[in-house]
Amino acid sequence: MNADPFQQVPPAFSEPLESFLAWLELERGLSKHTLAAYARDLAQCVEFLAAAGISDWPAVQPADLSAWISSLSRANLARSSQARKLSALRMFARHLVRENVRPDDMTELLDAPKLSRQLPEVLTREEVLRLLDAPSPNTHFGLRDRAILELFYSSGLRVSELCGILLQSIHLDEGYVRVSGKGSKERIAPIGQAAIQAVRDYIAGGRPQFVKAKTGSELFLSQQGRAISRKMVWVMIKEQAQRAGITKPIKPHLLRHSFATHLLEGGADLRAIQEMLGHADISTTQIYTSVQSARLADEHALYHPRGRGAPRSGKWKVESGK
Repeated sequence: MNADPFQQVPPAFSEPLESFLAWLELERGLSKHTLAAYARDLAQCVEFLAAAGISDWPAVQPADLSAWISSLSRANLARSSQARKLSALRMFARHLVRENVRPDDMTELLDAPKLSRQLPEVLTREEVLRLLDAPSPNTHFGLRDRAILELFYSSGLRVSELCGILLQSIHLDEGYVRVSGKGSKERIAPIGQAAIQAVRDYIAGGRPQFVKAKTGSELFLSQQGRAISRKMVWVMIKEQAQRAGITKPIKPHLLRHSFATHLLEGGADLRAIQEMLGHADISTTQIYTSVQSARLADEHALYHPRGRGAPRSGKWKVESGK
């Protein structure tokens, strides 16, 4: 991508775009990688509009944008990519209204492509217990790995959030941790008693063994005394899952998905789960209601006298227009 993605774009198009990207960076705190993705998607839209003879944003009609989305479909672009581009365009359209460039939302009547989403893999409660018990309590590596797994499952953290926890961010007496999530948004995540004890054991008997001369205040450390990396965390989880005899594929967010699903099965409110996970949109959290529905379908298929057969959850997908 060029340093200026809008270099060839007429000023009537580019100035509002640059204002929008600055707003995303300063007000929303989005990363440079995310900003670059927004810029690419919107630059592609501008190229289409300019080729159609449209001179500025006030002249754009919903039909023009619909034609752009249709062109993406004809080019066999994945539906997920189409949806991402439309999402960027919707945010930009609201920015144009906010800045009085347009009086209306030009994307309001556009339909998003239907997405077919595979349900996330989750562990059963019994599998979670086996995984949590897998690390040895007799080594500093085991104390660290047990604390990571317990905190992961107890608080539903993203792996990047867990790797970034500082000693001063975790409040064991009060039972919560402050984490920096997507877009540098800070949130408070609760910690259960088992995770609190595991972290206490690690801080007292495990972490000191990892400390080196230049070690900072990161909670979880590598053998080199630096903050543990996301890759190292997932290698560790795969190894511990093998020790626990878990055959399911170990993917990012496995414990996070399990955390949310088990909370929902236990009767937790969906809005509360959304807040704990740090989801900006409730529709993202609603995927877990489908996981629960799939589990119930499996139970029905296995045990109902007129529904006996193999579990069906592997065939379930969720239709989403967002």
